[in-house]
Amino acid sequence: MARSPSSPGSPGSPASPAFWRSPLRGPWFTSVLGVVLLAGITALFVTGLLSYAAYNPGLSPVNDKTPDKGVLGFYLFPWPTGPHWLYRFTQGVHVTLGIALVPVLLAKLWSVVPRLFQLPPARSLAHALERISLLLLVGGVLFEFVTGVLNIQLDYVFPGSFYPLHFYGAWVFFAAFVVHVVLRAPTAVRNLRQLRGSEGEGASPPVSSLVSPDPAEPTVSRRGAVWLVGGGSLLLFGTTVGQNFDGPLRRTALLAPHGGAEPGSGPNGFQINKTATSRGISAAETSEEVWRLVVTGPSGTVRLSRAELLELPLHSAALPIACVEGWSTSDQWWRGVRLRDLAALVGHEPEAAPDVLVESLQRRGAFRRAALRANQVRDARSLLALDVNGERLSPDHGYPARIIVPAAPGVLNTKWVARMTFGGL
Repeated sequence: MARSPSSPGSPGSPASPAFWRSPLRGPWFTSVLGVVLLAGITALFVTGLLSYAAYNPGLSPVNDKTPDKGVLGFYLFPWPTGPHWLYRFTQGVHVTLGIALVPVLLAKLWSVVPRLFQLPPARSLAHALERISLLLLVGGVLFEFVTGVLNIQLDYVFPGSFYPLHFYGAWVFFAAFVVHVVLRAPTAVRNLRQLRGSEGEGASPPVSSLVSPDPAEPTVSRRGAVWLVGGGSLLLFGTTVGQNFDGPLRRTALLAPHGGAEPGSGPNGFQINKTATSRGISAAETSEEVWRLVVTGPSGTVRLSRAELLELPLHSAALPIACVEGWSTSDQWWRGVRLRDLAALVGHEPEAAPDVLVESLQRRGAFRRAALRANQVRDARSLLALDVNGERLSPDHGYPARIIVPAAPGVLNTKWVARMTFGGL
């Protein structure tokens, strides 16, 4: 008796190769997309590790948002302060490349979807490993891309903190990615040799589970489909990359959370994430009469008003602001007191200044307290900034004083600084 159309393996079932009729699916199309993702996802993983290292999570528990990471923290190293645009570059690449790869990822998942329904589930140990890696790969990559896109849009709708979710998700995904690449690399290399032939122009593909036994009439060639995917990636690149620049280019960053006009005008008219109001900072507690900076070290504690800070030797540095969401500003001119000079006020030699714990007036938020390494404190460009671009800081940029450190993520450039404790981390 004939099987019903809905039974497994029948033409009406996703488990049947005849169910998938697109003539575009095949080893050539899938392999081309796979090679692009191999390079792109490797770059994403490396820049993601660099971003995590830039937070210096091994320095202090206040910086570590992924407790119990164990051996996964093996790569951590003291984050350098030069070049001063380092984090701006690495995180800009991470976010912009991630957005640009979305069409490639979706096309790749579409091209291999028949394999998710293959029966039997496992024909051998190697096949079982491949299927498991494929499931982890698909689930992991969707999780990473979705949480990443939500994060850069400041839509924190996922359960829990973004940092541990994205960190552990990346390791699960990349482990599956490596297994899958090892298992599939020989096949991918053989398929890519078709590039020199006529495979991309519609010639009969080699036998593959991705090739439909009853393909529909083609409306576009495989090469045309690759160009279409590439065009989508270029479009997303063009509407994202502008968030790494100032001026007219920033207005092209339609997919960035701050792709419109700059916040205000004048010397303080450059991008921010956290406003004073959103963090509960009142004008009363930052007034000249009330606010004092508390600095602690081996020789004791000093309390400094903003006027007293302005009487100390002041220095300037041209440094950008760069955030984990991928946006950054160009260099702004900051003026203030060097961190190493503040360390000297409480008993440390400037050239031997230690790590410092910086605390903000803000009462909520993951980085109201942050630690900086000794190399960051000792850098002559690291400042407790009082002014920017020739004008005193605005409330949203951290008035009365904020940290600015070369090559550091934006969240470590603490705003509304209240206390600094040198040493003892």
